[in-house]
Amino acid sequence: MSDPLPILYRDERYIAVHKPAGMLVHRSPMERREATFAIQTLREQIGQRVYPLHRLDRPTSGILLFALDEEALAAGQKLFEERQVAKTYLALTRGHPPESGRIDIALAKYRDTDGRIKSEQTQEALTLYKRLETFELPYPTDRYATTRYALLEIEPQTGRRHQIRRHLAHLRYPIIGDTRHGDSKANIAARSHSEIRRLMLAATDLSFTQPFTEKPIQLHCPPVADFQAALERVRQS
Repeated sequence: MSDPLPILYRDERYIAVHKPAGMLVHRSPMERREATFAIQTLREQIGQRVYPLHRLDRPTSGILLFALDEEALAAGQKLFEERQVAKTYLALTRGHPPESGRIDIALAKYRDTDGRIKSEQTQEALTLYKRLETFELPYPTDRYATTRYALLEIEPQTGRRHQIRRHLAHLRYPIIGDTRHGDSKANIAARSHSEIRRLMLAATDLSFTQPFTEKPIQLHCPPVADFQAALERVRQS
């Protein structure tokens, strides 16, 4: 059995955990050798079935919300569909984006279950962000004499696959450590100079109104130690 997941919230209908970077939410046909999944781990941990209400990419850490029964699943899915769930992420990106922005760019839908093959169908996608900090490090990346990073607070308004990663890459401010949508030269420099070996994206806040009790639920989960340590190395460079 894998290590238990930290439980951030639990009531009779819902449970939220902190998913570590590197863990899949559920089984994938593209990852047949993988034996550890958030669904299975949590089910064994609490001794009952759980139903994920949203997804986090494998390399993303942070808050993951589950329903504890099918009625709660249906009610929770309705909240997500009606955009009644607020989510906030932190990300370290290459470059210095504007102080705030709205990324309203439709994204091609993936045809498979692993996010590798895109279809011709597109889906509306909206991401809001705010710049929290900027950094300029005294070593070169690619053709630039210095290396610029920014810490962003991000609020996705829709839930498309890899939405935050794809939107920021489209603006040419890719997330550091993103091996699929990011900048390979920036990732190599980050590993070499700042020892960043993970995707610098973390789901830190999630809020919704519990549909059965009508109680406001506000969850907060600071980034885990490796994310915080990487950020501190950037701040001190």
